Amino acid sequence: MTSQITFHLSQILGKNYISDDGVTIGKIRDFLIDQSSMPGKESDPIRPRVVAIKVKKGNDIRILDFSSFEIKKFKRKLRVTCLEVHDISPDSFPNSLWLAENILDKQIVDINGRKLVRVNDIRMVMIPAGTYAIAVDVGMEGFLRRFGMDKPIQTVLDPFNAGIPGKFILWDDIAAVDFSNSNIKLSKSISRLNTLHPSDLADIIEDLDKTSRTYIFASLDEEQAADVLEELETHAQIHIVESLPLEKVADVLEKMPADEVADLLDALAEDKAELLLEEMEKESSEEVRELLEYHNKYVGSLMTTDYYTFNENKTVSETMEELRRQKPEPAHIYSVIVVDQNERFLSAISLGELVIADPAMKLKEIMKKNPISVFDHDKVDSLAELVSKYNLLSVPVINQNRMMEGVVVVEDIVDDLLSRRKTR
Repeated sequence: MTSQITFHLSQILGKNYISDDGVTIGKIRDFLIDQSSMPGKESDPIRPRVVAIKVKKGNDIRILDFSSFEIKKFKRKLRVTCLEVHDISPDSFPNSLWLAENILDKQIVDINGRKLVRVNDIRMVMIPAGTYAIAVDVGMEGFLRRFGMDKPIQTVLDPFNAGIPGKFILWDDIAAVDFSNSNIKLSKSISRLNTLHPSDLADIIEDLDKTSRTYIFASLDEEQAADVLEELETHAQIHIVESLPLEKVADVLEKMPADEVADLLDALAEDKAELLLEEMEKESSEEVRELLEYHNKYVGSLMTTDYYTFNENKTVSETMEELRRQKPEPAHIYSVIVVDQNERFLSAISLGELVIADPAMKLKEIMKKNPISVFDHDKVDSLAELVSKYNLLSVPVINQNRMMEGVVVVEDIVDDLLSRRKTR
């Protein structure tokens, strides 16, 4: 046997396999790969090994141990030989999946490309250590190969020095997202999906079928699930919320900004929204309820209650130290709010201004004396002009008593403008 034979799954599915003396036994239906068979360090390339083969003889389907099979090239064709017959149970490999059933023609995630792609073929290699899946073919070449059209078309293209476009993605850089087999556990694949930015993962989840969408989302920890849910389009958010247990959804909502939760609940049926609010922790629930009271034409409907206030007599150094201690999310900290002894709004100081200020100076010494702010019952339409005129990243929202109600950030203003344009 040669030291290495490379082939494609399409070249071998449906083909005969023979006994050691050359007698045809049956046809090849599928290969089972074990993704836990990854010797070496965690950082080593992922090479799932073929551990079983599904074959058909007459009307009988059997699953055999693949260690008794060998693949050779004979007259430029592949020949699969079964040296001994040993039945094996797929249950012996809990982190396994069938290549043809679960990967071929299915959608997978191209981790580097951050998108869904369709698998047209699978590249495999047989070496003395075993047979492995090494890459998926998502290009036109793989598609044509499946139908036996690659060679005829290449013959036509040869006079023009052209080739059929091919595209392979290494197994390390993909994650399977077809979960029609509920017994499949793809912990490695899920962990690779977790490396994606929440907005990229949200885009991918939106393109999935409903079953896979729910499975992927349910696999995320609460912090990442909150980030992803926040990025999803409304229709996908509603599907996720309605597909998962109430307790799971409530735990995720508690990790999200209150204004985002209010927007999501506003899109749900009233009884479902109420059930979620009752399931959430009291403090989080009350915060969301307050935001839900605002009509969408008022500023209060867009504001977030994630902001940081500091007394006017605090020094710049003390303020920075407190921010480092609290470690706020970057998206929640465009500026700090300055208040007086009675917690009334005085001004807002941007992070840039804070960083370059003398650490010993008090906030009241560096804050603007005529700050920009809006009332919670001002019309939303006034915000776009305000942030554009004064080049603001966020706007403090106060009530008639000059007490802080929240902050509106520029992203929410832009999102509001875009959503209004879509509905026109």
